[in-house]
Amino acid sequence: MARRRTLEAPSPEQLKEIEAGVDLDLSTRLGARPPIADVVADAAMHNDPLPQADREEIARNRADAERMRDAEDKGLVAVEIPIHDVTADALSRDRMSLDDEEMRELAASISRNGLRLPIEVFEPANPEAAGRYALISGFRRLAAFQNLNTASGGAHWKTIPAFIRKPSSFADTLVAMIEENEVRAGLSQYERGRAAAMAVYDGVFETIDEAVSVLFRQASKAKRSKIRSFALIHEELGDMLNYATSMNERQCLRLASALRGGFAEELRGVLEEVRAKDAAEEWALMLPLIERVEGSEVDPSRGGRPKSKNTVARSGRTELANGISIEKEHGPNGWAIRFHGKNVTADLVDAVMENVRHLLEPI
Repeated sequence: MARRRTLEAPSPEQLKEIEAGVDLDLSTRLGARPPIADVVADAAMHNDPLPQADREEIARNRADAERMRDAEDKGLVAVEIPIHDVTADALSRDRMSLDDEEMRELAASISRNGLRLPIEVFEPANPEAAGRYALISGFRRLAAFQNLNTASGGAHWKTIPAFIRKPSSFADTLVAMIEENEVRAGLSQYERGRAAAMAVYDGVFETIDEAVSVLFRQASKAKRSKIRSFALIHEELGDMLNYATSMNERQCLRLASALRGGFAEELRGVLEEVRAKDAAEEWALMLPLIERVEGSEVDPSRGGRPKSKNTVARSGRTELANGISIEKEHGPNGWAIRFHGKNVTADLVDAVMENVRHLLEPI
């Protein structure tokens, strides 16, 4: 018969050892959290004390906040910024002049109806030099706000709605500026060329060809070729022309042809000698030189349509110390010498003729 074993209750010390062993085993298999904690958390998650409508509202607000942050990061949200914090010429502007009548109309429209389209700016890397915000597009709108602010004595129109963009490169900001002006209010022919030339001058591009290809990439090949000619005008005469934006496309192309023909210095000379009062007078000053190039003989090796036999060919002018310039001319009627300058008189021409006669007569 099996011997019975007497059961004894564990001592307090033994009970503590048993409990410590159970806790250690549970923490190893189930983690530090007691199982009851997981049960409570799960119950709380599935038994939200808020009503269903409130929980849906919170979810919508969270989604709206995320969309707003994403739109702000992309520069799609307009914000009010002080007009005096915007630097309009941080970029070399493609638009050179503002029509007074158009500006008055724009300011009146903004005063009545507000600004319908915010300006575009970016935060430059050198705010101490370029300002807090640098303008990309909206030159006319910003100018209108500044005029309204001045007219109010600084009391109103202190801020302007703006999109704060984050362009990936400096070239992108120039492209955005030009495309905005091309769509909203077309640039003059000269302004297109100037924009390309200034982008090279500012170091954004290395060559005119590269600048035109990037800034006017949507333009046709023929139009880009013309813009290169307009850029040449700015490079050669930009500091001399006062009414360049008034020239039409044909005038710009004719002037560029004269510059390629080697008449840059002579064109600068006539523009420096007489300060034109308006666009018509400025063009009239340059026209004789332009026509001289158009009437000159062309090297047959360059191809193209041959000139008429009645064409008159002229050499470039030779400047003399007394302010007179002379040039030779050859045409179907023979050779001629022309005199230019305010010091040319009939007596002078007679004296020259007498000297020529002595030179040619046999001794």
